[in-house]
Amino acid sequence: MAKDTKERILMAALDMFSKKGYEGTNIRELAASLGLVKSGIYKHYESKEAIWNALLDRMIAYYGEHFGSAEHLPPVPDSMEDFVSMTMRMVNITIHDEQIVKTRKVLTLEQYRDERARDLATKHFLTGLTELFGRILSRMMEKGLIRRDDPEMLAFAYATPISALIHLCDREPEKTEDAIRKIEAFSRHFIAAYGVK
Repeated sequence: MAKDTKERILMAALDMFSKKGYEGTNIRELAASLGLVKSGIYKHYESKEAIWNALLDRMIAYYGEHFGSAEHLPPVPDSMEDFVSMTMRMVNITIHDEQIVKTRKVLTLEQYRDERARDLATKHFLTGLTELFGRILSRMMEKGLIRRDDPEMLAFAYATPISALIHLCDREPEKTEDAIRKIEAFSRHFIAAYGVK
């Protein structure tokens, strides 16, 4: 029961932090949204900062498990079509998984206030994607699917426009379908340019 309550607190905090930011969220409102009183929150977490840190820890694990990371690589594609399919699966998770969307919003809001949020934003929006795709592309080069090149530079060139279009979906949800089409078209353009014929 206590574990369920802790999880409910984290999910409610994620929701509030993604809408109001850390500073705009207070424990009384958080407790009320869960049908608790402030002491009910403090029974599980000693402070708002403790909730914040537990939430970031949970989101790191969730993101790695559901999206993938350099430490949790998805299966390396066996064909260029598999590469496009893998990319689109990752994009769909990123755009449609409510927890990942809220986490991205929290990191976007809090990256200027909190050093840990800044570091996570950099990792999830840039360096982690480059490292993840760098490893995938390197292994695809070993399989002879992609022409040999600097995998880190290729990964940077691949991940950056996709990341920009995902952020567009957060800012302007009405453009999501168009962004997804552009990502798929870009992925196909990339494999036409770098794939081994």
